[in-house]
Amino acid sequence: MVSEEVSKLLERHEGKQGALISILEEIQARYSYLPQELLREVAVQSGRSLTDVYGVATFYKAFSLQPRGKHLISVCLGTACHVRGGPAIADELEKQLGIKAGQTTPDREFTLESVNCLGACALGPVVVVDGHYFSNVKSSQVKEILEKSKKGLDIVEIDTDERIFPIEVSCARCNHSLMDSEHQIDGHPSIRVTVSFGQRHGWMCISSLWGSYNVTSKHEIPYETIVNFFCPHCHAELIGGASCSECNAPMVPMVIRGGGVVQLCSRRGCKNHILDLGGTVFE
Repeated sequence: MVSEEVSKLLERHEGKQGALISILEEIQARYSYLPQELLREVAVQSGRSLTDVYGVATFYKAFSLQPRGKHLISVCLGTACHVRGGPAIADELEKQLGIKAGQTTPDREFTLESVNCLGACALGPVVVVDGHYFSNVKSSQVKEILEKSKKGLDIVEIDTDERIFPIEVSCARCNHSLMDSEHQIDGHPSIRVTVSFGQRHGWMCISSLWGSYNVTSKHEIPYETIVNFFCPHCHAELIGGASCSECNAPMVPMVIRGGGVVQLCSRRGCKNHILDLGGTVFE
């Protein structure tokens, strides 16, 4: 199974620039880290030395050789954050989570890491959870930060946020509506598509409210997994020529009723999306 999985990855990225990085990104997206047996298989099938493969895997901080949790917490211990109490924040995080920096909680909920700089020295002490910055953090705030992270940091107020509005979309290939009035999310018909990842295949319903990230699916999709989207009517794969500007995963295009295109990142957990309404672009 490992050999077959790697063969498919190599075939998909054959001849592409940066192929090894893309292959490792897909492996990590599925497993949340880079398993040793898969790295060895990549080396064997690609003809590269194991040293080269491990060199790339260890050079980029985005890769991990150890399993990571659902949420990644980074606490800054650089000079500016250090003098403002960074070590105390790190100690409180370790106490609350019951792990040390560089470790993952037994339930795979959180991974904690310490870094030398997060690029926001004037806001220290700084903690970043899943890309969300918390500035001027105090030890008393750590518990609240962890609770918010568990609930989801991208939760929005559907009823009061004026930036949120409904859209209706159809397949970019057959132009059949993708709206599902029987399965509503956020009080509106959802966008229903067919998805696959790994060996799994099933349905996914996405909120049709621009600005909401609520989805439901037949199968639980691991965080950072790249998902393949298909039209449930013509069964064509919904894939365009663009890649996500944030994580480099393929973008998924859908046609908007009345004119325009919406593109969603295919990586589970990435919130990047683009709405093009005849020259007006929302990101």
